[in-house]
Formats: sequence, structure tokens, C-alpha cells
Amino acid sequence: MDINKLKLFCTLATTLHFGNTARLCHASPSTISRRIKQLEDELGKTLFERDNRSVALTGDGQNFLLFAKEILQQWELYQQSLHADANQLTGQLSIYCSVTASYSFLFDILTRFRSHYPGIALKIHTGDPAPAIERVLAGNEDIAIAAKPHKLPAGLGFKTIARSPLIFITARNSETFAPPIVAPAGKESTQRYWADIPMIISEEGISRERIDRWFKRQQINPNIYAEVKGHEAIVSMVSLGFGIGVLPRIVLENSPLAEKVTPFHLQPDLGPYELGVCVMEKRLKSPIVEAFWQQLADHT
Repeated sequence: MDINKLKLFCTLATTLHFGNTARLCHASPSTISRRIKQLEDELGKTLFERDNRSVALTGDGQNFLLFAKEILQQWELYQQSLHADANQLTGQLSIYCSVTASYSFLFDILTRFRSHYPGIALKIHTGDPAPAIERVLAGNEDIAIAAKPHKLPAGLGFKTIARSPLIFITARNSETFAPPIVAPAGKESTQRYWADIPMIISEEGISRERIDRWFKRQQINPNIYAEVKGHEAIVSMVSLGFGIGVLPRIVLENSPLAEKVTPFHLQPDLGPYELGVCVMEKRLKSPIVEAFWQQLADHT
């Protein structure tokens, strides 16, 4: 099996765009198309459904993607074994985290790591923290900073680096969601009070699961004004007076808009938001990944 074809295949499976794949792989779209066709002919399977407007993985393509990623990881391990001296490690480490985590935790972690392993190239992806663990499980990233779920998936290693409560915030100096003159008394009054408040919450992830669970326990039908990707956008919308937001306190503490919002006068306990670094345990066979993991263990 041609390693270069596998790399092209995995890139196209990620981008689902021949033009973008061509730019990333430094080849022409026609070359990408020809090599994918060669790979399909070798396998006797159609890996992509494609026309002039779209590209999509077939069922066989999705199955082959798991195989291709495994082969490429094994190839990487073999190449790294040729340079097993820890002081001479070279290669690439892929890390995924939220914007907040990138400057709250990643800077210190990577400063130490780079001083010991300057030959390792770092590939950092930032985005919504909700899919962080899924990206590691799928083999799209070596390492991720993620919120710890109620139950860790099998084969996933997790090291806690911080805990932060989930808090409710509102716009500062706004009377729209100010405390009522008479506090709601009784279960029904409390339910009506919360049901009238527009909520700004994450589309998915641990914080969404916690707030959904709390509303269900309280038998409250929430008024969800907006669902957003990533916690940082919640601060922005709350600061404009659109509603009450729910997010980890650490995000608020690091937000440039922190002075424009304030904690809501009611703070239901949603439980701790535990942040940590995660990795597939089988990836620790990689000297690069193991070096990062071990250094993290030495400083946590």
C-alpha cells in the first residue's frame, strides 16, 4: 500500500474538497483525483461519492479511513523508532483545544515541552471544546485539552489540569434580568421565573449536558434564546444584553469582555467543570506523544 496515497486519501476524507486537498498536499486536483481512483481500483471499492459540487465518503470509505489512519500511525511509529534518542526526537504533534485553553494552559505546557524537544513541530487547532475528545478518538489529533465526561471512553487517557465551576452570567448594569423585587416563592413561581429568562447556552458538550439535566430536574421548560459553538461567544452575546449565559468561570476570567458582564444573582450548582489533557493510550507508543505525556505527568 502506497503511504502517499493513504495520506492523500485521509486528507480528502477530512476536507471533502479536491481543491483544498490539492493545496494541502501540494499537488494538482487532477493528480489527487487520479491517485484516489488508483486506490479505489486497487481496493475494488468506491471510497467517495463525488460530482461537480460535492464529495462524500461512502460506507466503504469510512471503514477504509479507520484502516488508513492506523497504517499511517504505525508508519509514524516506525520512522520515530529510527531516531529513538529522546534528545533527537523529530516529527509532528497535533493538539486540539479551545481558544481559552490555548492561552490559559497550553502556553506554559508547550514552553516546557519546546525547551526539551525543539525538533518537534507543533500543529495547534483551536475551536469548540465539545468535540475535542471525539477528535482524539477519531485519530484527527494526537492530544486534546477537553472537559472530562461523566464516563471516559475505553482506551482514553486523561490527566486533570484544572477545575472550574459552571456559572450563570448576565450583562453588567442591565436591569433586564435584575433580581425581582419579590423573590419567586414556591416551585411553580420559580419554574415560571426561569422559564421567562432567555438563555444563551452551548450547542453541545459538558456544560450543555449539565444545564439540560438541571432544567429537567427542576421541571423547567427553558427559554433558549441562542445555542452557540464555543464558550467565548456566550460572553459576547450576554454582554449585549441578549440573555443569561452558562459557561465555565475560567472562560469568563480570561475573556476581554469580562468587565461587561457579571454573575447572575442566582447560581444553581451544576457541578465542577474538570479540564484535562487526553490521549488515546495506544498513541503512547509514539515516542513524541509519550514524551509530551510524560512531561505533563511530571508537572501535574
